Amino acid sequence: MFFAALGFGSVYPPSLVHNSMSPDSFADLLSVYMRRIRASASGVATEIGLSREAVNNWRNGISVPNPRSRDKLVACTRYLRLTESEANRLLSAAGFAPEFPLQAESTGAQPFAAFQDKVFAQLAQAVPYPISLLLSPAHWGQPPFRHELLQRARAQYGEGSVLHIQPPYSVSTVPAEYFAAIGRQCGLGDVASDYEFESALERRLLAGERIFCLVSRFEQGTPALRETLAGILRSLSEMHSGRLHLLLCGGQALADLKYRSGDLSLLNIAQVHHWPDPSLADLLQLARHRWPEQPWSEPVVAALQALSGGHPALFEEGLQWLLDHPGAGTSLHEGQPAFSALRTHLASSPRLWQTFLPLAQVPASRARLQQLLGADDLGRARPYLQDDDLRSLFWGNLILARGVGDAARLHWRSPTVREAGWMVLDSCSAD
Repeated sequence: MFFAALGFGSVYPPSLVHNSMSPDSFADLLSVYMRRIRASASGVATEIGLSREAVNNWRNGISVPNPRSRDKLVACTRYLRLTESEANRLLSAAGFAPEFPLQAESTGAQPFAAFQDKVFAQLAQAVPYPISLLLSPAHWGQPPFRHELLQRARAQYGEGSVLHIQPPYSVSTVPAEYFAAIGRQCGLGDVASDYEFESALERRLLAGERIFCLVSRFEQGTPALRETLAGILRSLSEMHSGRLHLLLCGGQALADLKYRSGDLSLLNIAQVHHWPDPSLADLLQLARHRWPEQPWSEPVVAALQALSGGHPALFEEGLQWLLDHPGAGTSLHEGQPAFSALRTHLASSPRLWQTFLPLAQVPASRARLQQLLGADDLGRARPYLQDDDLRSLFWGNLILARGVGDAARLHWRSPTVREAGWMVLDSCSAD
């Protein structure tokens, strides 16, 4: 349709729109999330690069995002400060796959429990600056399992002593609105400036409180406001030694701020944790939390771990494929038809292609990608990869470090990922 070609999405007749609206409809969810932060259609449109009419059509149920607009909808979830679960819900209502698979809140045994314990133990023991960065690649949240991390913090610090900051996404946010939003998130009442935010937080520290603050997507917003927030947190951490514990979470952009920029002393003094690859036990728990009615066996999950390389989106896609092909799990062994069919399915995943395509479409990086795909060992793993192509592949979750210390080397996550890379190269050559 003409409107869809302009990015408005698929347009429905009014009668169909009204009949299809439900409590979980895309239009209703978008309206709820926009009202929660008092976002206007023009504000959303400006931030994600669409017209106000297109956003109003989404909100009023006249259209939904088309496949080419998925990136803009993901940007919208960030602007609206949605949690990983909320972002998945909105994407699902629009007919898209989740951005953060395997992120459903769970009860009982928790995946990655030992890693979370280690992060909190080291943060509590860090002297004089209890400040940590938690970095995660694509398709894990920022942070992954935010709900579980906050639960863990409340158990250690107390319900009222856990704050969660998610800086406003908009680069047009003025300082007063920026710190007012953060003040509300922290339960500090009405603050109208950076000074009032700092004073309100300091009053709690002066009262003897030990406060834990989780900062999600610290890299969002303008550099100037980010610098001001970092300065406040660093200053309070210095003046009230051991009382303000900070866990800043993000991905490639946060790593770039620490290692490439070097301008923020808050990041320079922080210890760094990388979200670990899931173990077989983690994947079993994730599968059983995601589809508790299914009898996921260890051999099936182990085979899927080998195929996906522990990539969260590929792993969930593999689980869904097995649900759609009853009985395939009984013959999920290399050389069997089901194994080959699943591998081909996963190698065609849009999640892999969206990371490979930018490299394959540029002649210089295309030749480099071909070289890398032909290599088993991609070089030494370092705290920060200076090579642009390797860095893109690492944060895109397609390569990983194996080994520890000076012995750590970079490798492809799985043969399935390499197969996807060759498919993308072939596609670009054919074009």
